[in-house]
Amino acid sequence: MLNKICFRLQYALFFVTLFTTEPVICQYKTREVSRVLPKGSLFIIGGGDRSPELISKMIETADLSKRDYIVVLPMATAEPEASFEAIKTQLSAVAKNNIYSFNFAGDKVHDRGWLDSLAGARLIFITGGDQSRFMKVVLNTPVYDAIHKAYTNGATIAGTSAGAAVMSKHMITGNQLLDTNYKETFNKLRADNIEFENGMGLLDSVIIDQHFIRRSRYNRLLSALTAYPKFDCIGIDEGTAIIVKGKNITVTGVSQVIRVADPENVKVGKDHLITFEDLRFSLYGPGDKFSLK
Repeated sequence: MLNKICFRLQYALFFVTLFTTEPVICQYKTREVSRVLPKGSLFIIGGGDRSPELISKMIETADLSKRDYIVVLPMATAEPEASFEAIKTQLSAVAKNNIYSFNFAGDKVHDRGWLDSLAGARLIFITGGDQSRFMKVVLNTPVYDAIHKAYTNGATIAGTSAGAAVMSKHMITGNQLLDTNYKETFNKLRADNIEFENGMGLLDSVIIDQHFIRRSRYNRLLSALTAYPKFDCIGIDEGTAIIVKGKNITVTGVSQVIRVADPENVKVGKDHLITFEDLRFSLYGPGDKFSLK
């Protein structure tokens, strides 16, 4: 229809163009194609003890049928078998589905059978441990792609502690780059002090921190926010989770979730010290809902 209108307009102005050196151009805007959000959900636990109620909520979120199965990815931990058995015991108390441990180590990252099973899982659980250890195994491998495929097709991707940190595109490692004396809460608010690595990118404009209130990691999250001031930075406390569906988030568990966003007039002064004037600070509890940008 727009092309017909353009043609008619150009025909009507045909004789005008004979007497002018300026061409008549018909322009119209094409419709922007919005990004398609994944069909799946994220169930991101801040670490610590997992109550039976929290596990039940995770199973409910995954909406498992009788034929669906659960895959546990234990690559973040140095004790994969023990880690798997711990979460398997909790899951088995709530769900009767088959539960498998896929420890993608070495050549297993190319195991076609495991990869197909991972992509077809309805619930994928990433254990705690060391987030960098996990990403060194899966980054730039078919495992990474299989997790994204499962999420796109409707699976719930869950993780706790390190398994929560890997959800972000820019993943907090916990290491400090400027302070030689390591302290997990960070002693100072300094630019260029927080180390990031590539995460799973299941959240592309959100940075997740875990064990948040229990370990008082405000300095660390504020440092992350000043590194990426356009992002939502979310700290999840122990025994607590956020359920992410599209851009909508629901808090569940026993404690709270912090969100910091939109700092104004961010500056870096002498000795890398950070300053800004305002930010949005939100505190949520179980049952609360909020939306991402």
